Amino acid sequence: MNVSAPTTDAVLATDRRFFDALLAADRANLDVLLAPEFLIVDVAGGDVTARDEFLQFVSDRIVRFTRIDQFPAEAIVRRFGTTAIIVGRTAMEFSLPDGTQITASSRYTHVFVSNDEEWHLVSAQGTAIAGP
Repeated sequence: MNVSAPTTDAVLATDRRFFDALLAADRANLDVLLAPEFLIVDVAGGDVTARDEFLQFVSDRIVRFTRIDQFPAEAIVRRFGTTAIIVGRTAMEFSLPDGTQITASSRYTHVFVSNDEEWHLVSAQGTAIAGP
């Protein structure tokens, strides 16, 4: 297992870019960050959403993120060759198409793969936790 600081920093920076792109509904940046095989299991209902549908949801603001706080001190990064896994923690607020506002604290698992130039997110899952 390799958890060198430069790799850890690069993976964490990519993770931050993902959350920043969600807040900005930045489809162009998400398009670069997400691998073609990307899947997400959402924290609100456990639904599995593929890349293209997720991009549409975010860019059309069907799901509108209004706040995402990360807790970098709690992030655990593990690397296995060209794969890196982050287990982290967030607190977020977002709204659904029917106007429902959701506040969620979660632990998340993000799986990244590297093509030797940059990291791409291939899988994301959030699990609701108690607390802020």
